[in-house]
Amino acid sequence: MFRYSSSSKQSEFRSSYPLSNGQIAHHAPSVMASEAHHSRGDKYSFIPTIQVIDSLREEGFEPYEIRQTKVRNADKREHTKHMVRMRHVNAITSQEEVPEIILLNSHDGTSSYQLMGGVFRFVCSNGLIAGDIFQNVRIRHSGNVVDDVIEGATRVLHESTEIFDRIGVYKGIELTQQEGMALATAALQLRWGDESPVKALDVLTPHRYADRKPDLWTTFNRIQENLLKGGVAGKSATGRRTTTRAVGGVNENVKLNKALWTLADTMATLKLDKATDEFIARHDHSFA
Repeated sequence: MFRYSSSSKQSEFRSSYPLSNGQIAHHAPSVMASEAHHSRGDKYSFIPTIQVIDSLREEGFEPYEIRQTKVRNADKREHTKHMVRMRHVNAITSQEEVPEIILLNSHDGTSSYQLMGGVFRFVCSNGLIAGDIFQNVRIRHSGNVVDDVIEGATRVLHESTEIFDRIGVYKGIELTQQEGMALATAALQLRWGDESPVKALDVLTPHRYADRKPDLWTTFNRIQENLLKGGVAGKSATGRRTTTRAVGGVNENVKLNKALWTLADTMATLKLDKATDEFIARHDHSFA
């Protein structure tokens, strides 16, 4: 069991085993809220996230990661936006990756219930989010929230087969050094714009031997791990030595994760289109 630690405005915790309600309450108290924030009106249907989690547990889903955005306004700390990453018992296999369901919510009006598909990669403890496989499931705080969330989670889990089909394609695409650098450079632009404290080569650096492969999936994961977890040595705009910080905030984590996935998928499309064009060019006489 381990805990990420960072100085970002975030409380987060991931375990190798399903989280108990006590652990959830300690690291993300807003999940345990017993009432909506006082700013919510009469039409707001308050269903505490922990009630939804307990109902999902009955359907075979278990929470493995929890994070809550810290807020300056202490009045909102017990109601602020939070994220829960869950796995279904039938989806846990001996593979290198496992599908996860990401549940977002708040009790202060900043978020509806949202569900999206994700992937957890064991070798580097990376929690990825599939950026464009399917539309997020959004459920308003009204009506039969619990049943709608359970239905949405089941649908997302079923659609995870498409995510793993896509991963299989990524693993079969080998990148040149220049293509890897181009992917990393674009990722730095997503993270820091024109003022990146690190270079493309820095985020391509593997942390373990198994991640030295040049395929798109492994390259993408090296970049994602270095950008999301931080700890990469670099220089600030003034030339001072610095170390990058982890991306802890719920919104920032989701946004960057999805953007990186879309970036990798764009590279895959370009590579596959190029391969098709080269094949046709080589065999042009056969189609004449």
